[in-house]
Amino acid sequence: MSVRTTGPSRADLVADTALALLAERGMRGLTHRAVDETAGLPQGSTSNLARTRQALLELAVRRLADREARVLALHEMPDPRSGTDSLANALALATHRALTNHRALTLARYELALEATRRPELRAYFDATGARFRDQLTALVTGLGSTEPARHTLSLIAWADGLMFSCVAGSFGPETPSLEEVRAGLRELLAGMLGG
Repeated sequence: MSVRTTGPSRADLVADTALALLAERGMRGLTHRAVDETAGLPQGSTSNLARTRQALLELAVRRLADREARVLALHEMPDPRSGTDSLANALALATHRALTNHRALTLARYELALEATRRPELRAYFDATGARFRDQLTALVTGLGSTEPARHTLSLIAWADGLMFSCVAGSFGPETPSLEEVRAGLRELLAGMLGG
């Protein structure tokens, strides 16, 4: 397993390694010792940075949020005045990236989401990190004229999450829809919600 970091810090290396281990081995495979070994760090390095399992999981969630923000390319989201097609295109690109080039990151997110259902302290942390995308999407659908932005945001996220789960961890695992197929699905969904 190779772990690539985007920053030079030890915290990034530990968190990236934790995410890679989650994708490859699942929650049971994530230990302080496994992170040290996989990252090529001296034994005890991960424990010095994240003393408890909760601290290690929080470090992974924080790094996941940072990396997913780049995958989702929040800075590329369109101005609502550009219309529903622009939003469908941007969301399709983000979803397709998660399905293809960042599959392991998406799988790690599902591992952390499931763990958060059993750890209330992680649930609060996990939900808070996801709020930035949810809030931006709510603002976009509001700008497009949604009369029920919270419900429409939930529908969009549920659609994209359902597609990603089905193709990364579910029964459609071997099949990855094309970018155009993802775009078509989002256009249909947005047209039904917003009449575009």
